[in-house]
Amino acid sequence: MAQIKICNGDIITPGKIIKGGTVLISDGIITGVSEHDIDVPEAVLIDAGGKYISPGFIDIHIHGGGGHDFMDNTVDAFLGIADLHAKYGTTAMSPTTLTSSKEDLLETLRIYEIAEKLNTKGARFIGMHLEGPYFAVNQCGAQDPKYIRDPDPEEYKEIIAGSTIIKRWSAAPELKGAIEFGKYITSKGILAAIAHTDAIYEEALEAFENGYTLATHLYSGMLGVTRRNAYRYAGVVEAAFLIDGMDVEIIADGIHLPPPLLKLVYKIKGAKKTALITDAMRAAGMPPVESILGSLKSGLKVIVEDGVAKLPDRSAFAGSIATADQLVRNMIKLADVPLLDAVEMAALSPATIMKIEDKKGSIARGMDADIVIFDADINIEKTIIKGKVVYER
Repeated sequence: MAQIKICNGDIITPGKIIKGGTVLISDGIITGVSEHDIDVPEAVLIDAGGKYISPGFIDIHIHGGGGHDFMDNTVDAFLGIADLHAKYGTTAMSPTTLTSSKEDLLETLRIYEIAEKLNTKGARFIGMHLEGPYFAVNQCGAQDPKYIRDPDPEEYKEIIAGSTIIKRWSAAPELKGAIEFGKYITSKGILAAIAHTDAIYEEALEAFENGYTLATHLYSGMLGVTRRNAYRYAGVVEAAFLIDGMDVEIIADGIHLPPPLLKLVYKIKGAKKTALITDAMRAAGMPPVESILGSLKSGLKVIVEDGVAKLPDRSAFAGSIATADQLVRNMIKLADVPLLDAVEMAALSPATIMKIEDKKGSIARGMDADIVIFDADINIEKTIIKGKVVYER
């Protein structure tokens, strides 16, 4: 691959913005970052036109987009989702499942491995995120309750033994066998996350001490302060705030969490412990119509209105239709977060949570050349993945 030189833009790096800087790329890797122009006559020139040069966004919780869901279990679905979200600045993603049968889950993992090798244009896959099926029925939300069950060692050990691509698994830690499950998957290098749970603070603390270090879509599918037999108990929301070492992810579409809650999360957890996620379903990037959450053959019918997917009876949200650029824009405009911190929550923080910060999430020498160029309103002008321009407006 030819050398690439990106110039005439404001480079967003950890801790500061380099005005009018230059980024050099060779063979898909960043080889130089400078405050000044670098003379490389043979390089392919990309003029940022005075716009921002940012690390690519990393979405660690995403189900679909462009009319596809990962649980459609087709290569076209995987590639279609990756292509759609690259247009909005996502350069890496963790394909995410829903509660399902073991057979469907195994098929999703099989398709991932095929699609990963064919994915040359879209956001790169950084490992599967299994969301469920080990959840509290009371907190199932739009997850299909008929598939919800307690952790089964025989089942999850079989699933893990047959795959090296599972990087994260979300579960309710108060379930029978869930602590042992957390210990086991952590021992295998899989991130354990708390999700769709009735746990109270004490249970969440025990879970954290046994490997559950991330709160999945904070506030959604979990308890805040609750009462049992007249006594008040703190929930997972409060546990996530009180446990300094616990990371959180938030659906910053401005609907799942309104501006005051976005501000509260940022104030308490800060940019370094917070990842922005879309939790997008298949209707992301599509006109607002009826849609399906999950696979086409067995998913749940949903409606799309008011900028979000809902169950038909409007009793619960059914995933967002957000794209990564919206998340950054919302944190700036709705939550008064500085641009540097908003980008960190969309790039370096999720990379750190997934332990890939040595390659992705920031613009620095030696990092993957995953870069987005956007204007002051976070409108994406170009998306570059491993040094290749995959989208330009």
